[in-house]
Amino acid sequence: MEQLISLNMYTFLMVFLRFGSALMVMPGFMSSYVNVQIRLSVALSISLVLMPLITPHFPPQPTDTLLFIQYSLSEIVIGLFIGLVIQIIFTALNLSGFIAGQAIGFGNAQIFDPTTQNQSIVVETFFSIVALTVIFITDLHHLMLSAVIDSYTLLPVTTKLSFGDFADNLSRTFNNSFIIGFKIGSPFIAFTIIFYSGIGLVSRLMPQLNIFFLSLPLQIYLGLGLLFITTPVMIIWFTKNFEDGLQQFLH
Repeated sequence: MEQLISLNMYTFLMVFLRFGSALMVMPGFMSSYVNVQIRLSVALSISLVLMPLITPHFPPQPTDTLLFIQYSLSEIVIGLFIGLVIQIIFTALNLSGFIAGQAIGFGNAQIFDPTTQNQSIVVETFFSIVALTVIFITDLHHLMLSAVIDSYTLLPVTTKLSFGDFADNLSRTFNNSFIIGFKIGSPFIAFTIIFYSGIGLVSRLMPQLNIFFLSLPLQIYLGLGLLFITTPVMIIWFTKNFEDGLQQFLH
């Protein structure tokens, strides 16, 4: 009985280290409005439920203390790596929101963003909250958890960590996230180019017109209209790319 309890505690701890560290940096779970006790309870509950499923992937309980510490640190690093990759994929929408906010003229309208725990443009915060809502409504958060589960096939407990591969994967994910965010925000980039080109042309044709007094309200009205039209498409496009980005961990 003592050996069984010891084995279960070892397996539970290994599962908790990977899942707990991943949940600490995952979108939605890392938000400041999610209580720390709630995050801990979710991590403990998920680890307890998934322990029988993941047990076959674990090596025998090590008797060497240094080896046990090595396994523990490896699990924490892998969990943080998966959570950071998912968080970087999510930041694509933050870039789109920043571009949209600047195009509309809300560059100085900043509020506290609970998802990033920083001050951000109001449109960026709006996109983040809407995207998180869509992710949990459409059960995409299940894919985030499945990514951690399937990572035991890609990155077993006994795997030798390659920090070079981790850094390369993070850099490629960041690059792809930037490109996706730029593409999602492309309607507002086009709007900015067309709007300022038109304003410049009007300014040259009518020098006596106070163009700065006229341009800002027009920019806000047209920008909000474009935001109203494009937001559903932008969110759908983002969720599709978010799902595709998680496929690298799923099998």
